[in-house]
Amino acid sequence: MLYVVTLTYIRPMDDIKAHLDTHREWLAEHLKAGTIIAAGPMEPAVGGIVLAHCASRDELDAMLKTDSFHRQNLVEYDIRCFKPALGAEAFAEALTLKPSLI
Repeated sequence: MLYVVTLTYIRPMDDIKAHLDTHREWLAEHLKAGTIIAAGPMEPAVGGIVLAHCASRDELDAMLKTDSFHRQNLVEYDIRCFKPALGAEAFAEALTLKPSLI
């Protein structure tokens, strides 16, 4: 399943900046593992978006709990799940799905 995770900052920006490096390391780890497809800050700088590919909501929740932003209570999450009905072939390959399944 794909998950769109919206992170909204709930602490001052100085607190966010203090944990940004460890958050980026967490993102890089999960990009390499294939559980994060894309991620980035929102404009204006009120939070960020993560597009995640996990087998279940439980897997996603376990992954989020290892992020420094979660451990330091810096963000609130809005999580939306969807099963792609359409997508580019390269996107399907990135998810290790056959293009005809998307």
